[in-house]
Amino acid sequence: MSDYLADVQRYDAGASEDTVKKIVRHLGIALQSRDASLVSCTDPAELDRVREKWCMKKLGLTDEGKCNDVIAKVCEEMKADRNKQRVTFYYLTAKHLGKLGTL
Repeated sequence: MSDYLADVQRYDAGASEDTVKKIVRHLGIALQSRDASLVSCTDPAELDRVREKWCMKKLGLTDEGKCNDVIAKVCEEMKADRNKQRVTFYYLTAKHLGKLGTL
C-alpha cells in the first residue's frame, strides 16, 4: 500500500491514504499481475477499458469525449513514467474529473 501512496504522491503531494486505499481495493486481484497493474497509453484497448470500466462505470460519467480528454491528459502528465501504475493513473483520472470524493 505504501508504494502505491508514494507513487500517487509524486503527482499529488496532498493525496490521502484513504482515497488510494479505495482505489487499491477496487482494483483488487488485478494488482497481483504486473501487466494488469500498469496502464499502457499506447494500447487503444487499454484506454477503452479505462474509459468504460473506470470513468463511466465506477465514476459515473456519461460523456465519452470528456473521459477520453481526461485520459489523454493523464497520459501526457505521466509520460515520463515508462511504467504507469494503474492506481496512480486511476487516481489522477478521478482527480481531474473532480470525482475523488465519490470513491
